Amino acid sequence: MSSSSAALPKPPLPERRPIIDRRHGRERSDEYAWLRAHNWQDVFKDTTILDADIRAHLLAENAYQAEVMAGTENLREALVAEMRGRIKEDDSSVPAPDGPWSYGVSYVERAEYPRFFRRRREGGEDYILLDGEKEAKARTYFQLGGISHSPDHRWLAWSHDDKGSEYFAVSIRDLETGTDLGERIEDTSGGVAWSARSRGFFYTRLDARHRPSRVYYHAVGTDPADDPLIYEEPDAGFFMGVGETQSGEYVVIDIHDHETSEVWLIPASNPAAEPRLLAARETGIEYDVDESDGTLYILTNADGAEDFKIVTATTDAAGRGSWRDYVPHEQGRLILSHFTLKRHLVWLERRDGLPRIVVKRLADGAEHAIAFEEEAYSLGLAGTYEFDTTTIRFTYSSLTTPNQTFDYDVETRERTLLKTQEVPSGHDSADYVTRRIFAPAKDGEMVPVSLLYRKDTALDGSAPVLLYGYGSYGITIPASFNTNCLSLVDRGFIYAIAHIRGGKDKGFAWYDAGRRRNKANTFTDFIAVADHLVAEGYTSYERIVAEGGSAGGMLMGAVANMSPEKFGAIIAVVPFVDVLNTMLDDTLPLTPPEWPEWGNPILSGEDYEIIASYSPYDNVKRQPYPPMLVLAGLTDPRVTYWEPAKWVARLRELKTDDNPILLRINMDAGHGGASGRFNRLEEIAYIYAFALKVMGRQ
Repeated sequence: MSSSSAALPKPPLPERRPIIDRRHGRERSDEYAWLRAHNWQDVFKDTTILDADIRAHLLAENAYQAEVMAGTENLREALVAEMRGRIKEDDSSVPAPDGPWSYGVSYVERAEYPRFFRRRREGGEDYILLDGEKEAKARTYFQLGGISHSPDHRWLAWSHDDKGSEYFAVSIRDLETGTDLGERIEDTSGGVAWSARSRGFFYTRLDARHRPSRVYYHAVGTDPADDPLIYEEPDAGFFMGVGETQSGEYVVIDIHDHETSEVWLIPASNPAAEPRLLAARETGIEYDVDESDGTLYILTNADGAEDFKIVTATTDAAGRGSWRDYVPHEQGRLILSHFTLKRHLVWLERRDGLPRIVVKRLADGAEHAIAFEEEAYSLGLAGTYEFDTTTIRFTYSSLTTPNQTFDYDVETRERTLLKTQEVPSGHDSADYVTRRIFAPAKDGEMVPVSLLYRKDTALDGSAPVLLYGYGSYGITIPASFNTNCLSLVDRGFIYAIAHIRGGKDKGFAWYDAGRRRNKANTFTDFIAVADHLVAEGYTSYERIVAEGGSAGGMLMGAVANMSPEKFGAIIAVVPFVDVLNTMLDDTLPLTPPEWPEWGNPILSGEDYEIIASYSPYDNVKRQPYPPMLVLAGLTDPRVTYWEPAKWVARLRELKTDDNPILLRINMDAGHGGASGRFNRLEEIAYIYAFALKVMGRQ
């Protein structure tokens, strides 16, 4: 898409209104700070009050990107048709049993949103509990949040967001009449935890700064204004949520940031009881709890268990001093999650970058693992509603293998395939290759890379590559089946996932080596993967399209500043690029809880210098940049719209080439982009059309 300036329309250039910030002996000028609305919290709830100058600039950006992308309309329509053709429109999950009922999710043809249903456990007709398509009618944006039926199967607590700003309203549906009660609860985080007798539930409410700071209890049939406050978290640096143990015996108040956690327990049979602290928070100590027959099973990194272990304690003496190792720590074996059944403990772990499920019988400690043989794959524990059972459910897929759902008997070890994802337009796994290779990083570490390509793709350096990366918060990007990326792969692209440091692909140490003072490893790892793909003859630098979203968008901004010559194009989706300014602003929803991940530049001059060294907005240089596509959402509370808007403005101001930089901002959505399973395809098609256009593959 490189072109002379005469061949492209003129991009919007917002006015420069410098604001000077002096801190830790450094001075910075922010010319585009005015793009942040002074009333941004209110804009999240009512976008019509956005400042007129800001709105005009964002609309000008949308007009510019539409003009540059003119001529791709037919391609985008074809891409949407292809991707939609791979979706079974009248699909249904395999219902999961819970007492006399089995609960599931289904879609009807052409529906954007799911229906939630139940049927008698022994079979029979489906009863529609909630029709997402009906609830979304006449709304510009609609996102379902938590959906939770009561233990007695009488009530359904469900939540939705109609702005994209992640303020969820909870409603209560009477499943005998199919109608909602009048007691809607606004401004929640979406999820609930029912009391044992189904008379009410616990929930978290967001404060004026969009933080889940209070837990309340709501009794069905009462006015939410009278809901009693159960717990209030005074530290703005912590997230909070509510849940239940698998046994149903306890409601769990979970408080955590990115390195520290604390749990309070409430007997589910006595919601009026005072919450009981399990173990007081200690910086750097994380733990998560489940319960079976009076014993707590606690997943933790305490006592130097870097890759986590599972300890036990009795429910009446659960402090740190009483914890006893049950599944000991093994370096390089990262335990990701766990839950208990009445007679078994189940956990998901990762060894050598690949996941597996392990089952341990509580009576005698006998254990066994469930694993697969492909070079790269994804494995997920779907869990179960029930506690007194020997059946668990899990899912498996790879880049070439469609998603499969299994029931597994943990005693007999019988594996039952319940469903294989259908691809209506057809998919032959034999036409594709999945590979797992390793790229040498600058310090000698080997970075895993998952690859997908057609068997007939020439591996002579001529193939374009879509190189995806994330590398933050310990999140691992799974090598799972993705029907959408086949539209690129079938056009000759190689699809690559760089499992860079900052994720937990190779254990907790892999995460720790890619955060705070080690954050640069995330960026240099990604560049090293690009180097390796070129060195091994898969592609060439000018054929690599890099993509990342959110914190992965920060990765895109960093590598664009560091090595712009090694990428033919860059796609940044809701990119976290104004890192220093955001971490300096403790009024933003996520800033205090994010300090353990990035550092606190308000208090620490060292943290300030580290963040300033890579923050994409602060490191834009007078140099050439490849063509770039940037996507944002006006009501995004996670990466606020002004971050990408400011970044794009500064890039255009300083870059020395004629390559276009496009900003496409969804004026009716937030962090997740468009809602609805088909509407979302239009955004993906736009991204792919950009990649194909810059690679000359239209």
